[in-house]
Amino acid sequence: MNLKIKNPAPTDSEDIMGILNNSPDTLRRIYKTHFPMVLQMVLNNNGSEADAKDVYQESIIILYNKVKAGDFELTSKLKTYIYSVCRRIWLKKLNQLNKKECELKDVHDFLPVENDLEQHEMRDLQFSKMEESLLMLGEPCRTIIQDFYIRNRSMQEICEKFGYTNAENAKTQKYKCLQRLKKLFFQP
Repeated sequence: MNLKIKNPAPTDSEDIMGILNNSPDTLRRIYKTHFPMVLQMVLNNNGSEADAKDVYQESIIILYNKVKAGDFELTSKLKTYIYSVCRRIWLKKLNQLNKKECELKDVHDFLPVENDLEQHEMRDLQFSKMEESLLMLGEPCRTIIQDFYIRNRSMQEICEKFGYTNAENAKTQKYKCLQRLKKLFFQP
C-alpha cells in the first residue's frame, strides 16, 4: 500500500525566509492563502473585489518591503499581520472617500498587531483548534459550514448544491453540523 504524505504548510518563519530569498512560490502562496479573508473583510465594509485586490496588493508590498529592509520582526501570526495591515489600509481608503467613519465588521475579529502577544497567541490557538475541528468534522458538514459562514452562501444555494429537498432541510442539516462542530471544538 502506497501512502502519500502531504507536505505540511510552511511555517510563518519559512515564509519570511522565502520572501528574503526572493522565492516567487512563497509570494504566490501567501497571496493565494490569505486573500479570501481580506476579500470578505472589504466586501463586508462597502468595498468591491477590485478594492480588496488593491488593498491586498498594497499590504503584500508593505510586508515585502519590511522583510527586505532586514529589521522585520513578526510578533503575531503572518495571517494576523496581513489582516491588520489590510484593515488599516481599507479604513484609510474609506476615510479618504469621505465616507462616514465606521467601525469595520471583522470577519475573523483579529486583534490589532500592537496588542499583547499573549492575546495573539491565545487567538491563534483558538483558530488552530477551529481549523482542526473543521477537518475532523468531515464531509458534507465541513463544506456546509464553510459555504454558509465563510462563503456567505444562502440556504437555498446549499440546498441545491447538496440536493436537499428544500432549504429548511438544508438548514436542519447545517444546525446538526454546527452542533457536531461545537462538540469537537469544546472537547478537552
